[in-house]
Amino acid sequence: MPGLIVLVMTLIGALLTTLVVAREWERGTFEALFVTPVRSIEVLVGKTIPYFVLGLLGLALSVIGGLVLFGVPLRGSLLVLTGVSVLYLLVALGIGLVISSATKSQFLASQICLVVTFLPAVMLSGFMFDLRSMPWVVQLITYVFPARYFVSLLQTLFLAGNVWSVILPNAAVLAAMATFLMALAVRLTRKRIG
Repeated sequence: MPGLIVLVMTLIGALLTTLVVAREWERGTFEALFVTPVRSIEVLVGKTIPYFVLGLLGLALSVIGGLVLFGVPLRGSLLVLTGVSVLYLLVALGIGLVISSATKSQFLASQICLVVTFLPAVMLSGFMFDLRSMPWVVQLITYVFPARYFVSLLQTLFLAGNVWSVILPNAAVLAAMATFLMALAVRLTRKRIG
């Protein structure tokens, strides 16, 4: 169940955002928007809100499906689960915006997004393989990917409950990543326009 939530939110947050925003760059509609008095941050927020809502809808459907159809217990708080999921969704959206703003090509952006988000979410997050059984070098590499922290949070919330010694450090890393990526996306967008 935690792995499914990670995959759904990664695909919605990062991949769809990357494709749509890169398509806007290819068509030249972003340049047309920036001729207006609207600031770049407002344009980026407007482009990401639908995928933020779609990601939360995917989260809700995954959790309801897990609880109702598969009988997976949720031992932690639903509010905490929503909060950490929002953080991960912001990270995924930030990655999508950074990739699409840096490349401006839909094909290249989609390939980079798959390598940077989807593959690590499957292979290096603890979803399919136990991180402790990996070589230590690979274990160190996993700390770069946000899915590692989100899987740990989801496993804790579903299986153990609100274990704050696990929740707070992982949530803090996701919050720092989200802040950095959103700021970088705004900076890349400004730099490319000017």
